[in-house]
Amino acid sequence: MPKITVVLTSFNHAEFIRETIDSVLNQTFSDFELVIWDDASTDNSWTVINSYADPRIKAFRNEVTMRGVYGINKAISEVALGEYIAIHHSDDVWELDKLEKQAAYLDAHSETGAVFTKASPINELGVPLNDPSHFYSNIFNQQNRSRHEWLRYFFLNGNALCHPSVLIRKSCYDECGLYRIGFGQLGDFDMWVRLCAKYEIHVLSEPLIKFRIRDGEMNTSGNRPIVHIRDANEKYRILQQYREISSKGNIFKIFPEFKSYDRGDNTDSEYVLARVCIGSDAFFLRQKLAMDILFDILNNPVRKEVVEQVYGFTSIDFIEITGRYDIYSRQTVLSLQNAVIERDAQMDRFLKEIDEQIKIFVADRDDQLSNLSNEIAEQEEKIVKLLDQIATLNKKN
Repeated sequence: MPKITVVLTSFNHAEFIRETIDSVLNQTFSDFELVIWDDASTDNSWTVINSYADPRIKAFRNEVTMRGVYGINKAISEVALGEYIAIHHSDDVWELDKLEKQAAYLDAHSETGAVFTKASPINELGVPLNDPSHFYSNIFNQQNRSRHEWLRYFFLNGNALCHPSVLIRKSCYDECGLYRIGFGQLGDFDMWVRLCAKYEIHVLSEPLIKFRIRDGEMNTSGNRPIVHIRDANEKYRILQQYREISSKGNIFKIFPEFKSYDRGDNTDSEYVLARVCIGSDAFFLRQKLAMDILFDILNNPVRKEVVEQVYGFTSIDFIEITGRYDIYSRQTVLSLQNAVIERDAQMDRFLKEIDEQIKIFVADRDDQLSNLSNEIAEQEEKIVKLLDQIATLNKKN
């Protein structure tokens, strides 16, 4: 039975997948199986995959594209034999000692559920990404934190762990569950939140993966409108997990600066979480979570009474909050619409002024041309008369 199962998801990366597979097969740690799950690629990916004869490879292919985490979940739950699971993507590349260093760490630290690594961003050609302003230039360059500190970071900042860098105990998936269906972009982030609710994690200081940045922002999390829209919807679903995570024992470990809300046995941890949401920077998803929590508390008679007595929070306070936070940006949109209307009106006035100025200019020009024509006519008449006089003089002579 192999020590590690590598789960490699494949979709339309024929130009990259051979380098990806080779970066697994050539690892210095050799006690692994490689489960490749192709998501009905329409390019040459499946042909490349089947060109390998290595007995460590188990290749599967969806008949139709399933997207999301379908292949990963099937590989983990139905195929994987390893004690540890490594996730890989078909356009990324591992350093050859990645598995060796990560397996050694998990072997030596039984309290750690998963070990990640830092990542080196590369472009389509495999050249290091020399753009310090790019999102992926430094996001995976993270310090180590306790699981509660990671939960705080995730809540306030978002994901900062590189999915294809992870080596995780298979037992963690058994305990925390597989990747949840319905996430198109943040399924790994959702998993890290659930993982850190139960396990410590660690990030190796070395960049042991080359993370490829596709041209035209074509990564799953690339800078595109559809990505931003889906990102907000999926982030809110992840934030909702904190309602369960924030039991009394956790809420003050994750957010120690809110310890003043500790009321012992009368502490309502969700109320404290709502205060965290309102007390952090003005991020609309956290504001929405706060209002959802507070609404539910007020409509639970027992909790409502406790919160009123212990924290002095009433329905009047809630109604004031609902008018304070513009979570759907209605006022912002209205202000922008009014600004556009005013801008259009100013532009219309400006164009009318320009039109009037043009008319005045044209009228003045026409008058000047008319006067000039008259002057030319007068001069021509004088010249004719002068020529007649010269002709008369010539005849007399």
